[in-house]
Amino acid sequence: MYKHGYSTLVWVLLICLTGCGGKNTSSNVESPGDDKTTKTEVLETGADLLQNKAPLQAMSMYLDGFHFYSGNIKGQMEAHHYCTQLNEDVVQCIIFDGNGKDAKMMGVEYIVSERLFKTLPDEEKKLWHSHHHEVKSGSLIAPGLPLVAEHELMEKLVSTYGKTFHTWHTDRDLKLPLGHPLVMMGFTKEGQLADSLLRRRDERFQISTAEKNRNRADIPMPRVQPGANAWEQGEIRQLKVSTEKEPLPHHAH
Repeated sequence: MYKHGYSTLVWVLLICLTGCGGKNTSSNVESPGDDKTTKTEVLETGADLLQNKAPLQAMSMYLDGFHFYSGNIKGQMEAHHYCTQLNEDVVQCIIFDGNGKDAKMMGVEYIVSERLFKTLPDEEKKLWHSHHHEVKSGSLIAPGLPLVAEHELMEKLVSTYGKTFHTWHTDRDLKLPLGHPLVMMGFTKEGQLADSLLRRRDERFQISTAEKNRNRADIPMPRVQPGANAWEQGEIRQLKVSTEKEPLPHHAH
């Protein structure tokens, strides 16, 4: 996945030395429930001090972009990704609807290199979307990173592929995670993403997507691998709740 520019060590140091660029996007909904009691807050403080949270501490990458429901390109929303680099070919992200303490966890995204994507079964590929347009257009950003470091990161992401599920549809004003998870896709052409969504995001982060687009002009545009973005060919893949009793496959460890 990584081929160019600064060494990984320098890139990591840049991330560590830079602010998160967040705390400017509130959650879309306020969930029902009583305020936290003093006892709950004390328990939280103790747990925070005493418990190991290695998987969370490994989340060193913050990405902000946009998704839409596979099969419904008008169902668009901003998505805040907090990610862990598992190795050179795999990234895993938790997705939130904001970047403050009140943010609701919307879902997950798995990101793989082009090399790994090519190895996937044909039917599996239909669940994945490319990142070429998100990167080149400037709509995918890494808030808080210096421009040079962000550019380096985008060089690495431009040829990757993502598989995304949203579990809490706060864009629909759902105050609880009702319904079933849905497959999400990424934008592939100009004019698909609503200007209003992009404008509001840019205002909050005090950035210009147009400027990022120009800054990334030197990033080579990869050839999108066959099978990705299947919705463009009318191959919609979406989840549904089933009453079928057929047992799921089980693999012992």
